[in-house]
Amino acid sequence: MDKLVVDNSQGVLSGSVDISGSKNAALPILMACLLAETPVKLGNVPHLMDVTTTLHLLGSMGVGLLFDENRCIEIDASTVLHKQATYDLVKTMRASILVLGPLLGRFGEAKVSLPGGCAIGTRPVNIHLDGMQKMGAQIDVENGYIVARSQGRLKGAEIVMPMVTVTGTENLIMAAVLAEGTTILRNAAREPEVTDLAQFLVKMGANITGIGTDTLVIEGVCRLKGVEYAVIPDRIEAGTYLAAAAITQSKLTVNKVNPQHLGAVLDKFMEAGAKIKTTAESITIDMRGRRLKPVNLVTEPYPLFPTDMQAQFMVMNAVADGDSVIEETIFENRFMHVPELARMGAQIEIDGNSAKIRGVPRLKGATVMATDLRASASLVLAGLVAEGETVIERVYHIDRGYELIEEKFHKIGAQVFRR
Repeated sequence: MDKLVVDNSQGVLSGSVDISGSKNAALPILMACLLAETPVKLGNVPHLMDVTTTLHLLGSMGVGLLFDENRCIEIDASTVLHKQATYDLVKTMRASILVLGPLLGRFGEAKVSLPGGCAIGTRPVNIHLDGMQKMGAQIDVENGYIVARSQGRLKGAEIVMPMVTVTGTENLIMAAVLAEGTTILRNAAREPEVTDLAQFLVKMGANITGIGTDTLVIEGVCRLKGVEYAVIPDRIEAGTYLAAAAITQSKLTVNKVNPQHLGAVLDKFMEAGAKIKTTAESITIDMRGRRLKPVNLVTEPYPLFPTDMQAQFMVMNAVADGDSVIEETIFENRFMHVPELARMGAQIEIDGNSAKIRGVPRLKGATVMATDLRASASLVLAGLVAEGETVIERVYHIDRGYELIEEKFHKIGAQVFRR
């Protein structure tokens, strides 16, 4: 099994790195292609393990897939034969639940295995299922599978989600766009990835208003058509490389990014002492000659600080000049990187859903184990400021969400390679 090795002998990073398309936007958009009666052509889709799994899943249903030399993917869902997502295909990816809404909305039936993925919390799917039942679906759970059926088209309904859920919002949007009548989703997630999905559906012919707010109004239409569309940049990948520059006291530019998607994160970088400069499609961070300041933060739904950047800022705080507290409010098991950082000399104490961090001058290289996608990224960052060599095992986690990570780090001067 592959391992990532990080050697901090190069020290300072420099230059620029291009950001890939967003994994968390690409996956629901790929699933939404099931709703189109004619082919969809998608660009800026990242080459990642989760994307490959999704394409295998769509292919297993009979969806036609074509790839061109520009890395665009044509998805033809006019050939769907099977309305089932089997356990073997979805066991590694929680986003697989997102086939439920489009299959049920377009075909009136779906059989989807309860999903797997990162072990960072329970992330129950009951909100998805409750909403679909309100739209008239019959839902049963049989032998580890969600079996959903509807008599004719789903019916519009008013759905108040008890908590903000990104995948729940996305699934219910996709179920509602072909439903009969009006669906109102209240307490909807506002993340850029949700907005990207909604805008993609609108381009296909859906009628959605309130995009970007916590209340979405969806007027059902009879059919959707294929279009050309480009996935938004990955704000979390961008934030990760900015964090790499911050902890190594470097100057770095990330290109092909939307700075507006990173407002709360950029605020925290500036609080940590960084200079930030933005253009319409780039962010430059400058930490040269500056000592990291500790920052307290609480993870919350967008537009506040994202849980997917918590582990990266944990590493920044671990080598900052002072004490800090990070409170995780989204997922209950998202401090699994802490014992691995402790193996590298970080001073972190867990108290419930809070982590108290006392900064140290430098970490020490060790063999560590990635436990989930963002934890694996944090361990790479830790290796950049650790004495000696850091070896990260179970690197398949990072391949789920970071495209060409070794090549991108090599380009900006970091010694990160696969063994």
